[in-house]
Amino acid sequence: MTRNTALAATLALPLLLAACGTPQERCISGNTAEYRTVSRLLAEVEGNLARGYAWEERQVVRDRLTQCRSVWRDKDGRAVVGYEPCWRDYVDTERYRVPIDPAAEQRKRDNLAARKAQLSDRAAAVVQACREAFPEDQG
Repeated sequence: MTRNTALAATLALPLLLAACGTPQERCISGNTAEYRTVSRLLAEVEGNLARGYAWEERQVVRDRLTQCRSVWRDKDGRAVVGYEPCWRDYVDTERYRVPIDPAAEQRKRDNLAARKAQLSDRAAAVVQACREAFPEDQG
């Protein structure tokens, strides 16, 4: 297997695994996405309130000294491959603290909690319907 083929196969693996799952799991996952999103956001807001600050991320471009491949011709015209030091850019992700407005964050938490409560009954009904529509063996 060539390097590019192996790389493509490695990158495609998560996509193939995401497509996997039983019909019941796909039904539940597809129909409870909003409930899971609201739950995740609520947990994040509650964490912000507990800490007193939020986390954000930014992309930072830095340069790094590394080895670069060079090809040149010798006096007989043959290609010679060598390595020499060179600077390359790379992107780094930094997390940093952001101050929050506790009153606004509490309002956000209250709204998300209310929305989660609304979605909870619907999510439970969807899960039950998916289990009935796509029963799985329990043995």
